[in-house]
Amino acid sequence: MLPMSNLSPSPGTPMAASPLTRAVLEIDEYASTLGWDKPARLFALVDTAKLRKEAPGVARQLGLDQDDTGKNQLTPIEQDEVPAGTPLDKFLGTIAWPASILGCALTVERLMLPPSAESSVPEGLTDKQLAKWVAGHPERQEVRLTVGVLRDGSRESAVRLRDKDSANEVLTGATLVPGLAEALAATFLD
Repeated sequence: MLPMSNLSPSPGTPMAASPLTRAVLEIDEYASTLGWDKPARLFALVDTAKLRKEAPGVARQLGLDQDDTGKNQLTPIEQDEVPAGTPLDKFLGTIAWPASILGCALTVERLMLPPSAESSVPEGLTDKQLAKWVAGHPERQEVRLTVGVLRDGSRESAVRLRDKDSANEVLTGATLVPGLAEALAATFLD
């Protein structure tokens, strides 16, 4: 496990936001400090109070040794690198989390088209052909998707457009990236 550097919640993070929303926005902010054109990153989400109690050394390393009850109830811990060249769905299919992990999150960069372009997608394209078609489309947008799920079924997503790369421009919502949320939730199935 590689600990994620502890970042303060982003200035635009509402204090009333759920712990999962705050964790997803924290991960989005962390990814933004690394820049664009980066590989996917996977994070375990752990209970901050439990981490302090059961692994005080790790908590100190992450800057969580102070009691800030209610501030960061979930702590994201970056996992080993996602293997290059492995399709994301196949990689996620190999993951099983121990019971101490409350949830997980993934940040990944993709190209997206606006809904208005969906009707112009040619039929019968392979995944590779579709990716090439989207990459050449004049309305494509480069985005960073950060999606988090909890064992209890809670979900949250953050979408950051490359051309609006600002914490104030990040879109959030539980249903923004349903396919990726489903794939992450499947990592908790027995």
